[in-house]
Amino acid sequence: MLGKNLPLISRGFAYVMVSSVFLYLINNYLVFWQEFPGPYALFLHYGWFGLEQADDLSVTRVSQGWGQVMVYLLTLATSIAYVVKTSSRSLEEESIRFATLSAYVVRLSFWAVLMIGIVDMIISLLRVENLLEPIAGEWLTQQLGRPIFRGNYIHYPLVIVACFVAARLRNISFTWLALMCVLAEFLIVITRFVFSYEQAYMGDVVRFWYAALFLFASAYTLVEEGHVRVDVLYTGFGRRKKALFDSIGSLFLGMPICWVILMHGMGGRGNSINSPLLSFEVSQSGYGMYIKYIMAAFLIVFAVTMLIQFVSYLLYNISRLIDHGEREDNVTYQQLITGNKS
Repeated sequence: MLGKNLPLISRGFAYVMVSSVFLYLINNYLVFWQEFPGPYALFLHYGWFGLEQADDLSVTRVSQGWGQVMVYLLTLATSIAYVVKTSSRSLEEESIRFATLSAYVVRLSFWAVLMIGIVDMIISLLRVENLLEPIAGEWLTQQLGRPIFRGNYIHYPLVIVACFVAARLRNISFTWLALMCVLAEFLIVITRFVFSYEQAYMGDVVRFWYAALFLFASAYTLVEEGHVRVDVLYTGFGRRKKALFDSIGSLFLGMPICWVILMHGMGGRGNSINSPLLSFEVSQSGYGMYIKYIMAAFLIVFAVTMLIQFVSYLLYNISRLIDHGEREDNVTYQQLITGNKS
């Protein structure tokens, strides 16, 4: 019975898992940015689930809390209903869909850091050379010196633009971001040793792009089978045994690590990811770039894209487990996702 329903159960688990991670991010935004109470504060208010009752929520905040809970439950229920309605869809098809979603998040992040890096570097260059005020005026120059202004009116709009660019331009290569890192570092060497000129923003943009390169490319590397394996027995396994161990690894090692990163970094206002994002934290290097707080968000991108990719990898491997050797093709995960089955 379980074997017969395993594809449906696997798809349901996959959709609930991915829905939950996005709901967690939305809840984090509503609680810490918009001052909504959140489910935990609501349950604390009523003293449910063994929590000590704390009657500190107003009627408005109780309503907001219930609204959040209902939306979250409705989203999860919709995910399950969608899985049941599309029960004929194969695990391989779903694996490709989740890999496509992960790739979109990576592309979005790629274009965002590329544009933010260039624009913020130009602003910092003009500011340090006292050219910003003649171009932008005194008031705007003062505002661009405030991290919260530059974040809300420069960085975040560029992220929105990146959403549309990522949807339009689907073929990106991390070679370009690596090239940008090399060129930025090369510029530092030339200006330092030839012209004896160096500013804080020049090192900031290199660190910004390097961090993005390594964290954003991790999910892509999983597709390409590029991660290092400590292989003692795996190579000698058959196809189904490899699928079994990959499924166990994705389910009990990969996904939990992603959740640990998110919950440890975003569990409270002062945690390692939330704190710099909420305060628009910048480096103390004078006229450097105002992008340090964004680098904390790189961990969110890493955890989310890797979790979605592990879900995709899990579905692929379960499809290999339940075919009982009946499939004659030996399509690898990389070939399935990239469409190159030659």
